Amino acid sequence: MLLDRRRHPSEARISVFGHGFLYGDGVFEGVRFCNRRPFGLDRHLRRLRNSAAALLLEIPLSAEQLIRAVADTITASPLDDGYLRIIVTRGVGPLGIDPSSCGRGNVIIIIVDELHMLDEARRVEGVSVTVTSTRCMTADRLDPRIKSLNYLNAILARIEANQAGADEAILLNHAGRVAEGSADNLFIF
Repeated sequence: MLLDRRRHPSEARISVFGHGFLYGDGVFEGVRFCNRRPFGLDRHLRRLRNSAAALLLEIPLSAEQLIRAVADTITASPLDDGYLRIIVTRGVGPLGIDPSSCGRGNVIIIIVDELHMLDEARRVEGVSVTVTSTRCMTADRLDPRIKSLNYLNAILARIEANQAGADEAILLNHAGRVAEGSADNLFIF
C-alpha cells in the first residue's frame, strides 16, 4: 500500500495496540530515490534484516517481496525524486512489553514523501550547530547497528538545538568526543 500524506492520509491505520506504536518495538529504513531509482536498496534491506534479526523480529515479507513493494511504490508515487520509509513492527498484542504475546509482524510497505532537511540557502551558506547535553547511547546500552523506531535521544537533542536557535544538534559520546548529529552524519577532515 502506498501512503502519500498529500494524497491519501485517511488510508493510514495503526492499531493503538501495535507494539511499534506503544513501545517503539520495530525497525525501519529510510531510502532516497532519484530518477525513480532507489539508492543503495540492497544495503538498506540488508540493514533492515539485520536490525530485525537483532530484535528477533520476523519480517513477514521476503527480500524479493520488499524489492517489489519498493518498486511498485516508486512507480505509484508522483515524485521522481524523494524519500521512502520501510517500517517493520512487532505487530499487535496486549498491553505489556512481552513480545511473545504479539501476533504476526507488520510491514508498513512504504511511506513516500519529499525530505528536505535544509533549505537551499543553508546548503550553500552552511548551518549553525550546537553541542547538546544529550549524549549518544553507548553500544553496551543499545546496539547502534539496530535502526529501531526509538529516536528519543535524537529528538531530545533536536529540542535543545531548536531552543538554541541552531539548525542541527551535535551529540557527544560518553567520553565527551564528537559522535553524530541528531539527523546528520558528521565528517571531520
